[in-house]
Order: sequence, then structure tokens, then C-alpha cells
Amino acid sequence: MKLRITVQGKVYDVDVEVLEGGGPAAAGGGAPLPLPAAPVAPSAVPAGASTPPAGATPPAPAAAGANSVPSPIAGSIFKVKVNEGDEINEGDEIFVLEAMKMEMPVYSPRSGTAKSVLVRPGDAVAPGQSLMEFE
Repeated sequence: MKLRITVQGKVYDVDVEVLEGGGPAAAGGGAPLPLPAAPVAPSAVPAGASTPPAGATPPAPAAAGANSVPSPIAGSIFKVKVNEGDEINEGDEIFVLEAMKMEMPVYSPRSGTAKSVLVRPGDAVAPGQSLMEFE
């Protein structure tokens, strides 16, 4: 079967060979070809890593409260720019998250003293997870 495809204004003439299904569409009939099954999402477990036992539930990350700084997105901690006991001003950059190969700064929502820093570089975080607590 010959098809003409236009991609960004450039025209391509292609030959298409139907390998499965046969039927009237393969012979140039009007019936549409069946769509392939949806692709299977890749496993979130890296190659060589062990999977948790069946029925095991990983611990839930601590949710951010009124005196804490929540993670705005899922990602991993790239940099921690604050230590426990540091005086922090509203708007100071206190963490850098990495998600999808992009860095995202996290700014302090208020002024105060860092009571506890709950994450370290390399830690995976969920949206809303507490990163730091104020005194």
C-alpha cells in the first residue's frame, strides 16, 4: 500500500506493508486497520533491583504541616541549601529538586529558624512531602 505523508510541510511517499491481520483493509478496502494494544508502561524498579515482597507497603512520606516546607512536585533532592538552626528569610532558596532532568528551586514560604531538615541530596520526594520544619 502506498501512502503520502506530510510532516512539517515536507511530503513523504511511503510504501506500507501490512504484516498482520490481512482482511479488506490490507487489500485497500475501506475498513480501518485495528490499532495495536496499548504499550505496557516500563517498570519503576531499576534493573537488578529487588522488588518488595507481595503485600508490603512502603512507608508514606511525612505530609507537610503548617510549620513545614512541602515539596511542590515529585522528584529527587538535588541540593540542600539550609542546615538545622539556620535563620531563613521568606523567599530564600532552600532546596533544589530535580525532576525529569530539570532543576527546580524551592523557596522558603516564610521567615524563621530551621528546626529540622528532613531530606538529603538524592532522596526521592512526593508532592506535599515535608522537606523541612520551622521552629
